[in-house]
Amino acid sequence: MSNLQEKVKKIFSDEKLDLLIGFEKGTLPLRAAPSFVRKSEDLDKLIFDITCQNNLAKHLLNEIKRNPDQKIGIIAKGCDARAIIHLISEKQLERKKIIIIGVPCCGVISPFKLKNVLNGREVTDCTINNETVICKGKDYEKEISRTDILSGYCLSCQYPNAPEYDYFIGEQTKPAPPEKQFEKVDELEKMTPDERWEYFKKEYSKCIRCNACRNACPMCFCDECFIDRNKPRWVGKGNDISDIMIYHIMRAIHLAGRCTSCGACSRACPMGIDIEALNKRVTKEIKERFGFTAGLDCEKNPALADYKTDDNDEFIM
Repeated sequence: MSNLQEKVKKIFSDEKLDLLIGFEKGTLPLRAAPSFVRKSEDLDKLIFDITCQNNLAKHLLNEIKRNPDQKIGIIAKGCDARAIIHLISEKQLERKKIIIIGVPCCGVISPFKLKNVLNGREVTDCTINNETVICKGKDYEKEISRTDILSGYCLSCQYPNAPEYDYFIGEQTKPAPPEKQFEKVDELEKMTPDERWEYFKKEYSKCIRCNACRNACPMCFCDECFIDRNKPRWVGKGNDISDIMIYHIMRAIHLAGRCTSCGACSRACPMGIDIEALNKRVTKEIKERFGFTAGLDCEKNPALADYKTDDNDEFIM
């Protein structure tokens, strides 16, 4: 992004930031790394492009827990900013201590999609163009359309720009068409219950219980996760499909009305599990039932932490 470093330097100085959280070039091609900058002279390494896959709100929360008195600036694409806003609404962050620097997002790369397109071949060098990415490796060079390797969440994103920010750098991005938002869910809802169960069972049978999805999610901030508890033990530690399904279903319920559709969980998954489908189904349910979308308003209570006398109650027998 042009002038990113220059503009952030001015913000860093004007706001007297103790820390700036952003992205820098990673050690692997097409993989940016989170960057933690405490000196203005180090801001030259900042980047923002389709390689910036992490949700930086996770790191913001960890830094605030480590030192709650520091003033932090954070470069935020739409989903990162939504996560920050929702964490503020849950009283995990204080708005006055955070400077949100919005940047326009055109989507980020799905590592698993990239791996499939390249048939598992290693990328040693790459060139990112407006519509394509050129990947190079041992004995090959391949030009790939961006849309073929973007995260599924990005292709249906309704909020590519920060809903709330202190500064915005660049031109805002247009959201995906509204009908794209729950396209995957709509396809699943056409299946019979048995067909849906078989689909999810097949997907989650790939799970190796690495917990990468949980660890990447900014909304998973419990000091002790239910799956780590032994007294009482909520779920087994093995690879039995029932234990795996309990973990993922419980996690989806935990994220009800809280998931900001950033896709960090899916991109972190080394097995390419379709985590999006279940999360999006719960998100759609919350939107239809309560008219609530996470991460749009710092002052609004989360859907499942609020009560209205006119809430739908048709499920009560």
